[in-house]
Amino acid sequence: MQFDDQAGLDTSQVEDRRGMSGGRVAVGGGVVGIVGLLLALLLGVGPDQLGLTGGSPGGPAQPTTAGELSQTCRTGADAERREDCRIVAVVNSVQTFWTGELNRRGYRYSPAPTVFFTGSVNTACGTAGSDVGPFYCPGDRKVYLDLGFFDELHSRFGANGGPFAQAYVVAHEYGHHVQDLLGTMDRVGGDRQGADSASVRLELQADCYAGVWAKHAEDTPQPSTGRPLISGITRADIADGLDAAAAVGDDRIQQRYQGRVTPDTWTHGSSAQRQQWFTTGYTTGDMARCDTFGGR
Repeated sequence: MQFDDQAGLDTSQVEDRRGMSGGRVAVGGGVVGIVGLLLALLLGVGPDQLGLTGGSPGGPAQPTTAGELSQTCRTGADAERREDCRIVAVVNSVQTFWTGELNRRGYRYSPAPTVFFTGSVNTACGTAGSDVGPFYCPGDRKVYLDLGFFDELHSRFGANGGPFAQAYVVAHEYGHHVQDLLGTMDRVGGDRQGADSASVRLELQADCYAGVWAKHAEDTPQPSTGRPLISGITRADIADGLDAAAAVGDDRIQQRYQGRVTPDTWTHGSSAQRQQWFTTGYTTGDMARCDTFGGR
């Protein structure tokens, strides 16, 4: 995966709260321990969507100015050199794609910031720690990401990693934002666990939406240049994305951490399902083919 070296990056789409303290995390909802929390929320929606509670449930903390980020992440060339700039570039590409795609289908896309944080962060969904993993909070319509998660994806969950694996994670979270805008999240209700639950179907659809973006990333022109920001997505990149999807499948994580697979407690779907739905999105490029709720 490569970036247009001359393209300008829009850092206004990212709030940089790294180094700020969000307070202590209070976790409830029947999830036992930090590994349980990670299993429940990894690559998922915010704590409120899964019956968890966080401290400081009022408003989110005020973001810091993104002055430093705007100075270091100016062009696609910076995205080639720096991880944080790379994520800015992916966020720009994903949001440009969904703006056009939803408009084409008669909907309005509202941009959602990605928030970089370290340690913990206050959100409209409560206070979340880095161990929660990346998540989307529908309460404030923001994606939250501690960049240290990408090291965890490799070291703790055994994924190959790589730039496109990171892009998959970001695109998955923005898939949740699309679901929020379209009202799909309302279909979950209390159906939050189990291999056939609405929660699993929601996650698999977000994987499919990530695949749809990946299909179109190389032909999505940025407003500033009229050229795609991302190019050169290879088979190896897609393989890294599929590997990341498999690494965070419920069955893979349960087998690794508890030595057995219990489908009745799944919230995100199996490794095979996650790969299948990303592939569906990527091969068809059609969000209409991402109907994971069909047949209920």
